[in-house]
Amino acid sequence: MNEIQSRHLTGERALFRCKDTLIENCTFDDGESPLKEGRNLTVKHCTFGYKYPLWYGKGHKVSSCLFLPLSRSGIWYTDDSSFSDLDIKAPKEFRRCKNISLERISFSDAQETLWNCEGVTLEQVKVKGDYFGRNTSKVNGRNLVIDGNYIFDGGKDIERRDCLFHSKDAFWNCKNVTLINCTIEGEYFAWNSENVTCIGCRFKSHQGFCYRKNLIRKDCTISFDSDLIFEYCENLDCDIRSSLGTIKNPISGKIRCLGYQEYIKDDERINLSGIEVIKQ
Repeated sequence: MNEIQSRHLTGERALFRCKDTLIENCTFDDGESPLKEGRNLTVKHCTFGYKYPLWYGKGHKVSSCLFLPLSRSGIWYTDDSSFSDLDIKAPKEFRRCKNISLERISFSDAQETLWNCEGVTLEQVKVKGDYFGRNTSKVNGRNLVIDGNYIFDGGKDIERRDCLFHSKDAFWNCKNVTLINCTIEGEYFAWNSENVTCIGCRFKSHQGFCYRKNLIRKDCTISFDSDLIFEYCENLDCDIRSSLGTIKNPISGKIRCLGYQEYIKDDERINLSGIEVIKQ
């Protein structure tokens, strides 16, 4: 493997089409796309200071690097690569990437990050910013903390464990989502989604869980001040280990709970024989 050590590299496409190379303790700035079209690069302890550093790459191992705010849109169309121990201060990172792993990463400005990706492992990742994970599929891993709205909109085939989501409009328009031992706080959780399974999760959500099909909940809790929940949901199978606030117009299935404050049934179109709300 070739080596490039302790250099300050500037200018557009500084290491264009670089391959089979260890790049360590280098600084890239004042030039776009320094590692564009790279192959099988090991990048360690580097700083990226300008736009589009890792586009159209494959087979990379990137670790212990800093991505400064101007390195926005930095990692797009890059496949079969791993990223670990990164401090990413730039928005719009990771677009249209396939088969990538992200481990021990901090996103301090994650606006519009991880869009249209497929095959993503997220482990010990912290995110601050809106619209994280839009239209991304085949996502797995543990310990993801997100403070930002509209996360995973349009995502599918997602499994998350031991996570904390503080997010308005999280998991909208999704298919095939499994959440295990997660905490979710935010208004309007998971509207228009199908095949959502939640196991051992904790929720606080105004008008959450509405317009959904095939919702399964096992051993979950929903805070008492979560109101107007389950509106126009079909095929519910919910085992809630808490008392609920306001239930509104579910369509079909079963809701088992410790009790509820109010059950609103004011839509004459709903056949109430199709829905059971059972106080355990």
